[in-house]
Amino acid sequence: MTIAPSTETDEPQKPVAKPDGATKGWASLRPLVLRLHFYAGVLVAPFLLVAALTGGLYAASFSIERIVYADQMTVAKVGDEKLPISEQVAAAREAHPEGTVSAVRPSPEDDATTRVMLTGVEGIDETNTLAVFVDPYTAEVRGALEQYGSTGALPVRTWIDKFHANLRLGETGRLYSELAASWLWVISAGGLVLWFARRRSQRKVRGTTGRRRTLGLHGTVGVWAAAGFFFLSATGLTWSTYAGANIEVLRTELHQATPAISAAAGDHGGHGGGATQKTEEGGEATTGDLDKILAAARAEGLGDPVEIVPPADAASTYVVKQVQRSWPTKQDAVAVDPASAEVTDTLRFADYPVLAKLSRWGIDGHTGVLFGLANQLLLMALAGSLVVLILWGYRMWWQRGRASSFGRPIPRGAWQQVPPQILVPALAVIAVLGYFVPLLGIPLAVFIAVDVVLGEMAHRRGKRSYGGRVEAK
Repeated sequence: MTIAPSTETDEPQKPVAKPDGATKGWASLRPLVLRLHFYAGVLVAPFLLVAALTGGLYAASFSIERIVYADQMTVAKVGDEKLPISEQVAAAREAHPEGTVSAVRPSPEDDATTRVMLTGVEGIDETNTLAVFVDPYTAEVRGALEQYGSTGALPVRTWIDKFHANLRLGETGRLYSELAASWLWVISAGGLVLWFARRRSQRKVRGTTGRRRTLGLHGTVGVWAAAGFFFLSATGLTWSTYAGANIEVLRTELHQATPAISAAAGDHGGHGGGATQKTEEGGEATTGDLDKILAAARAEGLGDPVEIVPPADAASTYVVKQVQRSWPTKQDAVAVDPASAEVTDTLRFADYPVLAKLSRWGIDGHTGVLFGLANQLLLMALAGSLVVLILWGYRMWWQRGRASSFGRPIPRGAWQQVPPQILVPALAVIAVLGYFVPLLGIPLAVFIAVDVVLGEMAHRRGKRSYGGRVEAK
């Protein structure tokens, strides 16, 4: 990705052959691409810089979380045999009788604790849960922490996650990250086009100094990182506010939405007799034995890690679902009758539509969980690359002014040089993209409108000045 490549070179221009049709086409497009790339880089770069810094920090937050909350997440000593899930939940409820059990994540590894999640706990955000950590060998409660999201983020990672997503400003703050994701691929694509259109001799870094060296470093790093930027941009948009909603509608229309398991229970005919679970309405719903529920899911091939979700009411089933988003992905789910412990519905990740799978993998790759530590290190490297590219971009702008002030912007009116047979289809594509990605389309429309108005004002001032000189003669 490049932000402000030069319109000049430090080498003398060599005679070139008479341009053919393709060369003429590019010659007319280059000023437009350069101007768009320059202004998008200058104006959107601050948002990208914040997204890169907070995104890199989020990629590191998984390791930070494991260190900070080691006492809660791991057991003091690995035992010989884990206790039944029902005993572990009972221990958690004895220590924390408040709220309602919303989910249970049995210990997925020998040294990991079991998490019992509670909702409706005073002092806990209504969108979060209180995670009670239980030693699966002794039923000792090792602590309780507020937890957020499907990945089980604890307070440190939650804070960083929300800072990256919305600057901790709520839904309004999400517009910043959507703006960054909407423009990242545009700036990257423009940089690639400009870089590869340059003669090979002008791309080198060795033996160059000043602005040409900065441009060489900027372009080289941008080319290597471009694929990662395209990925981050596309996956970031999938769960953004406006573009994400449009993508979801499109997936639904194409029958590519993520399927959901049916949690509707059959008529039990008065059977039951298990433990009881409070419903959201404050009543009691008859539930089954957690160990039998888990055993039924295991019989269907659901290996760790899993999450057990109690029935929402007396007419619903338990849902046991795999929650492993690292590779290989484990996202199978089963619905289990609370009275008979029979499986009433099964949903396999292998049966997901193609776009649903790609969306799952894309989001998990974006958040750093798909390939674990390697994924997180790659994200940190991309974040660091984006930061230095932005700094080099501003440095080139400064050097364009001969290192004494920021240089002049790329001249306006570039779009007027583009032939109609190229401009019209390009505008149609931009209009469609702008509709589906509003935070790309709206700023671009504003930029074009302002540019046209300023151009017209400059043109009229020029005509008046010219007229005054004529009259003076």
